[in-house]
Amino acid sequence: MLYIVLVLVLAALGLLVTALITASSLWAWVSIGLSVLAGVLLVLDWLRRRRRAAAPVAAPEPSETPAEEEPEPAEQTVLIPAAGDLGDPADTPEPEAEPEPAASPADEPEPGVEETPEADVAVLADLEDEVVVVDEHPRYHLTTCPWLGSRERIPIGVGEARQLGFTPCARCAPDATLVAAHS
Repeated sequence: MLYIVLVLVLAALGLLVTALITASSLWAWVSIGLSVLAGVLLVLDWLRRRRRAAAPVAAPEPSETPAEEEPEPAEQTVLIPAAGDLGDPADTPEPEAEPEPAASPADEPEPGVEETPEADVAVLADLEDEVVVVDEHPRYHLTTCPWLGSRERIPIGVGEARQLGFTPCARCAPDATLVAAHS
């Protein structure tokens, strides 16, 4: 069915090109008709597949032939018992519990905002020292901030970070550290 739809779509494309070249609206309408037909076939195929998937598998009807005429199965399937069904349950080892995964940096909550005195804000506006930001997060950090972990870092100047609306991380205290370094 999908091959038929593909052929119809390719034919519609060819007719559309023909309509554009010849400036004939007849070919354009035939192209539209083929496209609509392809769409209807796709919907019918989808409905048919959906109905087939939803239909329960029916059990085969018992045969009406006499017992002596029934053919013997050529091969029998031997079922292997599930684990734990072999022998004494006390001999079955308990499954080992998997260790809890360590909290990933993505699970860690956003650190708070460092409180910066007004006098230090004026000093920071003129600094070009580099801090780092993380995409989609509102804080800027020192490169040594433990909250960063393995997150992808974007280097930026502290003055520019403040102008763009980033706020200092309370965990690594970049404002206090940078002001202390330049005092």
